[in-house]
Amino acid sequence: MSTSSVSMKTGASAGLGHQKVALLILALFFALGPLVFYPVFLMKVMCFALFACAFNLLIGFGGLLSFGHAMFLGTSGYAAAHAAKVWGLTPELALLFATGCATLLGWVTGMLAIRRQGIYFAMITLALSQMVYFFYLQSKWTGGEDGIQAVPRGHLFGVIDLSGNLAMYCLVYVLFMASFLLILRIVHSPFGQVLKAIRENEPRALSLGYDTDRYKLVAYVLSATLAGLAGAMKSLVFQLASLTDVHWSMSGEVVLMTLLGGLGTLFGPIVGAGIVIAMESYLAQLGAWVTIAQGIIFVICVLAFRRGIVGEIANFIKKPL
Repeated sequence: MSTSSVSMKTGASAGLGHQKVALLILALFFALGPLVFYPVFLMKVMCFALFACAFNLLIGFGGLLSFGHAMFLGTSGYAAAHAAKVWGLTPELALLFATGCATLLGWVTGMLAIRRQGIYFAMITLALSQMVYFFYLQSKWTGGEDGIQAVPRGHLFGVIDLSGNLAMYCLVYVLFMASFLLILRIVHSPFGQVLKAIRENEPRALSLGYDTDRYKLVAYVLSATLAGLAGAMKSLVFQLASLTDVHWSMSGEVVLMTLLGGLGTLFGPIVGAGIVIAMESYLAQLGAWVTIAQGIIFVICVLAFRRGIVGEIANFIKKPL
């Protein structure tokens, strides 16, 4: 075995070691977080962190920029709220149904969107998202601008009462960690490696015999599914499904979270989501000035951390995060 092969394997092992340490810190932070932070705040962070990770799976590893990811978050939120409140489904069934709706929507819109690349792909996803937004705005079952309110959290498996924040927090924590582990597995799998190859040079991947459209469609549907799970959890946590989650500005917000934390990194979207949600929560007392304060902070972060916060840390230690 050559010296270069040994060094490459050593570097890969060290990189996985750093990721395991980061994963342990992440798990401990959210496990012990309720002792320090308000549980509802942490649940909101986990919901948006999963949303950002789902988006990053598509753009960071697949190279596909979507400006319409809010349609999956909002669709799943409405589906979970309607299933729980009107149909009386238990929380686990409402989550499954809502996630399935997001998966189906991802497959339908993905079949249309992946036929184009670059800015054309982004504009198609934005157009589709706006169509979905106006559909929910005009539909009676969504409550229009009022949304679906007073959504019951119900009893998990008919036994565990989720009306308390602690039980709900445990459910969100388990689903978030399981989803993040799934993303880790996808990225490090052969499928993930092909996805990275398509991101770097699609014509070359095509010349090697890979069906690039099929890989991109699968990545798009996986991203939609995980984003849908985040939206379903959010509607149960806040007992509300509204137009805010399906508006185009939400698609822009998840882009910001991903860029702030580090595009193409595994832990960057989580950090970015935490920072954005923390600013929205703790700077709210500034009133109309909160937007200016957020803008200043974002400009500083972009100038100081060109690769994102986690991206800069990973570049400094020369190991993937």
